[in-house]
Amino acid sequence: MDFSFSSEEALFKESVSRLMERLVGGGRWAEIDESGVIPWDVVREMGRQGLFAIPVPEDLGGPGGSWLMAALALEEIGRSDPSMGLAVFTLLNNAWPFILARHGDSEVSGEVLEALSRGEAFYGIASTEPSGGSDVAGIKTRAEAGDGYYKVVGEKILISGVREALEQAEIGGWTLLARTGSGGHRGLTAFAFIPKRNGRVEAEGLEYEILDTIGRKAISTGILRLEGVEIPKKNVLGGEGRGFYVAMEGFTLARILVAAANVGAASWALEKAVEWARERRLFGGRPIASFQGVSFPLAEAYVELEAARTLVYRTAWTADRFYRGEASREQLNMLSAASKIKAVETAFKVFETAMKTLGGISFVKETNIYRGLLGSLSYLVGAEGAQNIMRYIVARDLIGRDYVKHG
Repeated sequence: MDFSFSSEEALFKESVSRLMERLVGGGRWAEIDESGVIPWDVVREMGRQGLFAIPVPEDLGGPGGSWLMAALALEEIGRSDPSMGLAVFTLLNNAWPFILARHGDSEVSGEVLEALSRGEAFYGIASTEPSGGSDVAGIKTRAEAGDGYYKVVGEKILISGVREALEQAEIGGWTLLARTGSGGHRGLTAFAFIPKRNGRVEAEGLEYEILDTIGRKAISTGILRLEGVEIPKKNVLGGEGRGFYVAMEGFTLARILVAAANVGAASWALEKAVEWARERRLFGGRPIASFQGVSFPLAEAYVELEAARTLVYRTAWTADRFYRGEASREQLNMLSAASKIKAVETAFKVFETAMKTLGGISFVKETNIYRGLLGSLSYLVGAEGAQNIMRYIVARDLIGRDYVKHG
């Protein structure tokens, strides 16, 4: 069993680290989080350096990287911007363009992929509704078929990238889930909803609002209101009535990158805590690291973080095997959910430990530890699937669907 990276993977990981240090190092990441807006020059450079749509195969118009490479990129981006703003932007623009290319019209996906390679696009997911996010099968937004298009009526909330897609990008949109049939998951259809093209929003009946979030403020979170918005029929992903399965595939992949980003952010926090424990001296000049009450929690944080990192790498490796026909969907689903459980909960605990290590000074904004705490919190409370839903997925595939049922 070889736990080393290939020379290509190691070089790629190092190149991402150097790039992000150049783009947001020296505290610029915290300034970006404080401003609440991702500077588009950063996005352009990340696009030109190939950090979007990494796993999209070459025959589908992408760079042909692996899911392991995408996870390595997200780990470094999370370490460079522990507030998670840039990580969220990047993971969305890897998982969902992959789904678009795999299940969508080549002309539609090609337009998005080309813009992503220039750092001029945003493509995410719009599924959550005011009635709830985890109950995908309960989506109420409706899409009625017309002559060459679907007319969509409904509301989506807690949607990432609203400002980025509709105000900043040249082309922007989401995989949008809407009901085209009866109740339940078989009545859902996924659409490539791309309201912005060529720098203009052209979607009559679309209104949006930006929400004021408590963390990961650089990337916007908002509401989409659709009152008869028309989506061309060629923008259906995977066929009518297959939207649930398309979305579940996307969420499974996105969770790997969520987990990787949380591992990276937590690594930054642990480094800061260790540095403080070495340098902070009390009680006659002793470093606080000499007290087991300080050093033991840091040791435990390291152990948990290494376990999370290893699980994330294995899950990304399994995703690559799945698309080569060497692993089952159940294996990938279970590992992806497990990765999100482990990495997110570990990250939050590591940030908590870091703040306790720094003590009262961590409550001052300039230390910036809290920015990572809030970033990981966004995933702890539900983004990309609530933690208890992740536990349900693991239990279902571990014990068996006949034994673990809901509804």
